[in-house]
Amino acid sequence: MALSMNGAVRNDGGPLAALRPIALDVALPLGAYYAAHSLLGLGLVPSLVVGSVVPLVRTAEQLLRTRSVNGLAMLMLVVNVAGIALSAVAGDPRLMIAKDGAVSSVIGLGMLFSVAAGRPMMTAAMRPFVTRGDAAREAAWERASGSVRFRRYERAFTLVWGSVLVAECAVKVVLAYTLPVETMAWFGTVLLVGAMALAFAVGNVFAGKIAELVR
Repeated sequence: MALSMNGAVRNDGGPLAALRPIALDVALPLGAYYAAHSLLGLGLVPSLVVGSVVPLVRTAEQLLRTRSVNGLAMLMLVVNVAGIALSAVAGDPRLMIAKDGAVSSVIGLGMLFSVAAGRPMMTAAMRPFVTRGDAAREAAWERASGSVRFRRYERAFTLVWGSVLVAECAVKVVLAYTLPVETMAWFGTVLLVGAMALAFAVGNVFAGKIAELVR
């Protein structure tokens, strides 16, 4: 059984399919967690359980279908399970806000680890955007992927995402103990959205360089 973090990803839906892995494996679980916790007022543990449904299904589905593990989905599942385990910590509101930041930090650290391991996790999200399901572009991707420049840009793309998410956690922890709790109750979500927007903007620079190599 292999941990598939950057395997080939088929694209059947055009450029928007590039966002599918991130949307399903990261954004949707995070959105479900924050909606349950902040909007519906559920407790930490029930909210984490809600946020675990999609990554659990995604992990099980790929495991049964291909006997490999969906890297992003598994990472989100591990994060949520860890969050449930940490829920035994005293319920200080500032600590609870800081613990929310641990979600993005673990994801970010997982991405950084995948770069160090030579298997950049975010390649699976970038490939469909570059190839757009075209057979000639898929073949060009395979040829280009052996070059030094390609691998450097590939690592940089995941490195950007991992670094931004870890930085978002660090900022959230600092602000959790400096800003009023009432402010952080909504500003924490703004931080996460802003971090993802920054990662998209900077990461697209390297995605564009890879697209040039493929073309």
